[in-house]
Amino acid sequence: MRAIVCTKYGAPDVLELKELAAPVPKENEVLVKVYATTVTSGDCRVRGFKSPILYYIPMRLFLGLRKPRNPVLGVEFSGVVEAVGSSVTRFGKGDAVFVFTGMKFGANAEYAVIPETGLLAAKPDHVSFAEAAAVGFGGTTALHFFRKAGLRSGQKVFVYGASGAVGTAAVQLAKHFGAEVTAACSAANLDLVRSLGADYAVDYAKEQFSGATKRYDLVFDAVGKCPKAVYNKLLSPQGRFLSVEGSGVAKVLREDMQLLGALMREGKMRPVIDREYRPEQCREAHSYVETGRKKGNVVIIMNEP
Repeated sequence: MRAIVCTKYGAPDVLELKELAAPVPKENEVLVKVYATTVTSGDCRVRGFKSPILYYIPMRLFLGLRKPRNPVLGVEFSGVVEAVGSSVTRFGKGDAVFVFTGMKFGANAEYAVIPETGLLAAKPDHVSFAEAAAVGFGGTTALHFFRKAGLRSGQKVFVYGASGAVGTAAVQLAKHFGAEVTAACSAANLDLVRSLGADYAVDYAKEQFSGATKRYDLVFDAVGKCPKAVYNKLLSPQGRFLSVEGSGVAKVLREDMQLLGALMREGKMRPVIDREYRPEQCREAHSYVETGRKKGNVVIIMNEP
């Protein structure tokens, strides 16, 4: 199989498209032919090993000293079940699925294995493979933080960085849970976040938050760049500020994948795709994600359906 391999830590040019042996499913595993996968900000951080100095040594030990222990990056994909292990009962050959691998990586390849009890769910029929591949990272991250915050219907939520992979998912999920949502992003993306259900959309480059009078139960920083002076002005007395930066790995539940699948099936969750690339363009895809200007998700098409 072809796979995008991270040969060492560094700039996007450390990535190479190589031929590797296809994985063989164990008795409890599902083998999936990958049609689409993504490049996330997390993939870029791992490839470039951009870690806060406090976590430098622990992360090196966890990920690998000189290169990633699993050199095939990617945390989410969609595809069709190619084969199943002898004890698998929930899935069969030909089933279309979407999968979140998380810190196990391995998604940027033509084939991948996942335990039957892992983070996978049936792909809704009307959802494309590209769209299904682009829901796991942003969706599960937002769900993790909303659980942590105890988000409830009727609360006011401010999403900072609302046009990225996590932000676009957070806006839609907060609306699903009954919150009033204010989405902050660049001026070019205001219409996008409104189309996702945001009640209010603000340009964070121009908004004068120092004079803001509205207060929020939750300020969620979906990009890890919200200044302290901003969120302190926006929080209600009992409000919470949560950020993707420095918060560790999100805890993902199997139920999260089921919920995301159901919401896509009902038309209540729309994964946003900025650009699609081919495996040969993996370096270009990483370079674009690193600009910090992507809208939603960047997808790599590994195989054609």
